[in-house]
Amino acid sequence: MPIRRPLLLLVQAALLCCAVLLLAVDVPVLAQRTGESYRPVDTIAAHARSMVNEGRQTFRYETFGDQAFWTGTLQIHKALATVSPRTALAVGLKVDSDALPQDVLHAIRRGRVNLDDPAVTAALLKLNAVVGVQGTFAPDGRLTTAAISCALCHSTVDNSVAPGIGKRLDGWANRDLDVGTIINLAPDLSAVASLLGVDEPTVRTVLKSWGPGRFDAELFLDGKAFRPDGKAAAVLIPPAFGLAGVNLHTYTGWGSVTYWNAFVANLEMHGQGNFHDARLNDPAKFPVAARAGFADVKNDVDLITPKLAALEFYQLAMPAPPPPTGSFNAAAAQRGKLVFSSAGCANCHVPPLYTEPGHNLHTPDEIGIDGFQAERSPEGGYRTTPLKGLWSHAKGGFYHDGRFATLDDVVNHYDGTFSLHLSASEKADLVQYLKSL
Repeated sequence: MPIRRPLLLLVQAALLCCAVLLLAVDVPVLAQRTGESYRPVDTIAAHARSMVNEGRQTFRYETFGDQAFWTGTLQIHKALATVSPRTALAVGLKVDSDALPQDVLHAIRRGRVNLDDPAVTAALLKLNAVVGVQGTFAPDGRLTTAAISCALCHSTVDNSVAPGIGKRLDGWANRDLDVGTIINLAPDLSAVASLLGVDEPTVRTVLKSWGPGRFDAELFLDGKAFRPDGKAAAVLIPPAFGLAGVNLHTYTGWGSVTYWNAFVANLEMHGQGNFHDARLNDPAKFPVAARAGFADVKNDVDLITPKLAALEFYQLAMPAPPPPTGSFNAAAAQRGKLVFSSAGCANCHVPPLYTEPGHNLHTPDEIGIDGFQAERSPEGGYRTTPLKGLWSHAKGGFYHDGRFATLDDVVNHYDGTFSLHLSASEKADLVQYLKSL
């Protein structure tokens, strides 16, 4: 009897070892039978591809139901029906060449398309070729609805066919887009006037003050249309690329990428979804938002929230574009890299993110500028802007409001603010390094 228990334990151990071996062998055997190799990460990779594809579709074409506002409220479709392609291109709208048939592309290249005919604009909309603008048509050809997507402001084209016509560049800031002029085309801005507590002529005056490449999201929260110096409060449209690993999404640190997507889709594009931010319930800081109930937006049918995950995934997958060959002096850039480090630039613009890992927000005094725009945000600070791809959005200037026309101006500002005492050659090298990122 004493021998049986150890024997039993020995048999059990042997059976367990056999089971483990069978499990180890079974997977590759099964994989061989199905003609596949066993890779546990395949489901993750497949999910990533699916998210990118879904996010790209959302970024480019999803309106979140905002046609109820742009068509039903502002009636902007009536204005678009009279807009020629030449006018559309002049206000910064772009045309996706990949959406055009070959015969149309050939005709455009040969100058055989009438760019002064609004019917051509309608044809482009029917082809889904106007970047960031969606239209639907009645059987008789009338434009019945118009709506916008994320790509309107945050995509452009490479101009490979003609100026304003080419392949999409998703995530690039459209610094040609005159948002104020486009909105001003709407026949009825009474809803905007009512929201802001002013008359329509005042709204139209404010919209005209923005200029190309600018938009003022905070206007619809605090009602401040102009800065203390009398200039428009609108800021430059930022790029949507190069944000992987970056904590705060906007110039003044409102929140993450997905927070800002929800904010814009609900409160700026006027899509139909749900949104919550108790910070907007402050009647002193955000009188317009508090009065309008923007702190807690509810819709029975939510067309926004289900799209946020894939939209963020796609945006975070967008790399900053490398600078064109020959656009900077490589030898000077290498010297400038050393200046970037020795001058302390890398303390905040930490490579390879070129912003702080963690909480990347600074007070206005820390960076030597006024606090007007920072004070329009909940946190009262300015985000350390990621520097990759600076060359692609130099149009309109640098900083949130374009106050510095060139990178030389930016370097001179910091040289004075921080008493760096850089030589002229060090400054020049540093500029070349920034252009190389």
